[in-house]
Amino acid sequence: MASAAPRSGASQDELHRIATTGAEQRKFSVPRPPEGWATTRWLGPEDSIEIAGLTIRGGLFYTGVKLPTKYGGNEPSLVNGVLAVAPTGSYRVLNAGYRQSYAELSPTERRGYLTWLASDRTDPECSLSYVHLFFYGIERRVLLDAAVGSGSKRDWPVIKSALRQLDKVYGTTHSSLRISVNSLLDWMELDSATEKLYLQPLPSFERSIDLPFTIRLALGQCSVDRAPIPGPLALAWARLNPAISIRTAATRCETEFDRLFLERYRELFGPGLVLTKNKTKLKFARQATSPGLYGTTVTKSFGDIPDVTALRAPLNTLTSIVNQCAQELGSFSRLIGKTPEAKDTLDGLLLLPPSIWPESPRIALAKLYADTGEATITLPLSDVLDRLGGLSGALGREKVRDLARALESAHIGIEPNVLEGARIPGIDDHVVLFAMLPDQTHQADTDAYQTALLTLQLASTVAQSDGSFSTEELAHLTGEIDAWSHLSAADHRRLRAHLLLLSVAPINLASLKKKLDPLGQNTKEAIAAAMANLAQVDGMVSPEEVRFLEKVYKTLGVEPKRVFSDVHAPTARRASAAPDATGFRLDPERIATLQRDTAKVSALLANIFAEELPDPAAPPPGLTVVEEEPAETGLLGLDDAHRALLRLMLSRPTWTRAELQDTASDLELMLDGALEQINDASFDAYDLPFSEGDDPLEINPEFIEKIEQ
Repeated sequence: MASAAPRSGASQDELHRIATTGAEQRKFSVPRPPEGWATTRWLGPEDSIEIAGLTIRGGLFYTGVKLPTKYGGNEPSLVNGVLAVAPTGSYRVLNAGYRQSYAELSPTERRGYLTWLASDRTDPECSLSYVHLFFYGIERRVLLDAAVGSGSKRDWPVIKSALRQLDKVYGTTHSSLRISVNSLLDWMELDSATEKLYLQPLPSFERSIDLPFTIRLALGQCSVDRAPIPGPLALAWARLNPAISIRTAATRCETEFDRLFLERYRELFGPGLVLTKNKTKLKFARQATSPGLYGTTVTKSFGDIPDVTALRAPLNTLTSIVNQCAQELGSFSRLIGKTPEAKDTLDGLLLLPPSIWPESPRIALAKLYADTGEATITLPLSDVLDRLGGLSGALGREKVRDLARALESAHIGIEPNVLEGARIPGIDDHVVLFAMLPDQTHQADTDAYQTALLTLQLASTVAQSDGSFSTEELAHLTGEIDAWSHLSAADHRRLRAHLLLLSVAPINLASLKKKLDPLGQNTKEAIAAAMANLAQVDGMVSPEEVRFLEKVYKTLGVEPKRVFSDVHAPTARRASAAPDATGFRLDPERIATLQRDTAKVSALLANIFAEELPDPAAPPPGLTVVEEEPAETGLLGLDDAHRALLRLMLSRPTWTRAELQDTASDLELMLDGALEQINDASFDAYDLPFSEGDDPLEINPEFIEKIEQ
């Protein structure tokens, strides 16, 4: 009987020696491999091969007939061209069980696996057994081939890219694969690690059950060098640390969160947080995943470089920054959760600090600030919004307040002062923009300022009682503002802007009188006296001021002739100065008394001119209520210190007792008691120990399998 090479679709993969009783024994030999398959080789990214009618490009796997492992078996990932391949098969289906090698696959399953290799390898529905099989080959290439020949490292950039693609597509739903992929990436990154890794661009990693080793090494180098941790490295430490809970706002608004984190981190630490050097030494250890590399462990030590993940203080600091940023992004996150298209609109941007806006609106805001630096601007509210990109939704009072907060964060003040209870302007109403003083604080809640503000409103209403606001009257009131020496420069600037607003959007005199009429005569006289006091705070009263006060008294229903007596009302000590040609001069003691008396009538005026109180349910500026999210459940129900020890021990399979003593010291724990508590918690949760042995201590692989699930 003639022998033939296996055909595609054959039901048997191998030929056997057969003997028939009573007949002459005939021997059958295994056929020679098909052309091109006699030599086992690694297919690089530039190679292509045809197998069972499929053309596979991009390589990154082994082909041939034999590729021994150290235990004598064949490499599990080896694509053996002698083995049968069915004409059809889907990589989304694995007929039964779990396959650990290409040889164990049925012909139909081999067709499915080869079809996946011939694709772009990004279908998330692919059976995980095939993905693991592909990974086994890459793992061998990285761990074994690179150890015996540097030429194999030429493919590493492409291999890294392929591993990150596997993690992105399959690691999200399969934690065991993610752990294997990320630890192999760690090993590859260590091959080219520099002494100052913290100064280099960070590679891309996905969040897993352990902080990527490259990040840990960079942080340890910072500690040894006493170098500030750069913002991007601190961000990676926070984002990739499994001990820090990442809220919805940080994942839904990833770009905005990262920008805000870097800004808040810079505000707290300037060039960066400087770590103290701790005792736990950094060491890398990785057990191979492939059954063909069973028992293979790669290790690397780093001298005195510490493993800073054993420190709790910086972790607590990072957690606080993460929570603060998530809180600040809460409203924005909820908006784009409901309306994703609002992400890049002004409606969405107004819920963010302008410092993290995209470049175009930030430039527009800077231009607006530059314009206010040259002169105070009066314009319709709609024009302000249009200069920043325009709203896509309706204008409500909260959006106007959000706009005011955004402007103030860029040192642009707005009148009316909607953040302090002023009436919300309509879209076509005029507003006044002015440059705020960054180094001075406007004290809106002081009695002195409120009295000045409300007096200015009353005075402007009186000034326009004849139907116009003359230039002379505007100049007079501006002079009054400048003369109020008891107020700060920031207060003066805002009051001048408010006066300009009053000149284009005056308070209605009829509505004012409606508010004044119900007041008792004593109250009206108290208001009048307060305004007379305010006119004197600069130490003199001009004839023009006297005439103006007479108009105010008349509007209040107080006898105008009382102005002269009120201006010269006696105090604890009679004013010694007599009026001169320009007005009346008062001594310093009387001036101080008058300044104190202005506060007494502030509440009365506030009741008259109060327009709109801030919504008590609305959060104050800079504070945003976040959506309620469940707190992260502690691993095994352990406290922070014991959980930190557990996570650190999971970073490698074995530990010496001396190493663990240093780690326990860093965490301020008694080692034996801590290990006993962790093991007890593991028994309670999974009915198995967390660790075994004493020195060295080995992490139970079954425990790792449990927490990966």
